[in-house]
Amino acid sequence: MEESGIEGGIEDGIEGGIDGDIEARIYRAVFEGVTHQRLAPGTKLPEAALCALFGVSRALVRKVLQRLAHDHIVALRPNRGAIVAMPSPEETRQIFEARRALEAALVRLAVRHATKADLAELRRHLKEEHTALHRCTQPEWARLASTFHLRVARLARNPILERYLSELMSRCSLIVALYEPPGHAACEHGEHAAVVDAMAHGDADTAVRLMEAHLLVLERNIALDRPVSQRSLGQMLGLG
Repeated sequence: MEESGIEGGIEDGIEGGIDGDIEARIYRAVFEGVTHQRLAPGTKLPEAALCALFGVSRALVRKVLQRLAHDHIVALRPNRGAIVAMPSPEETRQIFEARRALEAALVRLAVRHATKADLAELRRHLKEEHTALHRCTQPEWARLASTFHLRVARLARNPILERYLSELMSRCSLIVALYEPPGHAACEHGEHAAVVDAMAHGDADTAVRLMEAHLLVLERNIALDRPVSQRSLGQMLGLG
């Protein structure tokens, strides 16, 4: 099953690094609180409060927070506890700059290697995107939009570059989830379709240019000044 970088992160967190239903529940509650924009950047995640909300030990909460920190969803501050990650403007710029450079290389390779069957599969994915855009929830649309980039990367036939992109997309997806204002699509369906059209014509230069423009729009939509929520931690975690 193909997944976006951040969706892959949560599954790894639940299945690969965290054992037990309650641990998975805590991980998912924080993860979804961030991706659904209930937990703003810098929100404190006190261990004692999490223990009380979920009825678990401090050791278990620390284990979950460590995994969330590994996935760049929270930051662990020595002697001050955990907070929701706060990517700085400079870090955000560097992450998107790296992603643009990497996707340019991947798109060029994908144009070289993609078969008619590969392009037909991309077209089918675009139809799924279109359907989700009009009928499904924002998380499902965001998942499909992110998966598009990974599908293109796979056509490059370079698993090392593909893995690097997956890691970068995890960081980008978190930044978008944290900072993109409501009402913006994580990716524009029409921009994806234009990239595929250029690929189908074997026009690598145009496909690269369109992908770069697409990623620049995504970066410009980010607002690094979200207000602090006045709701309780339990409410922000979707627990009441």
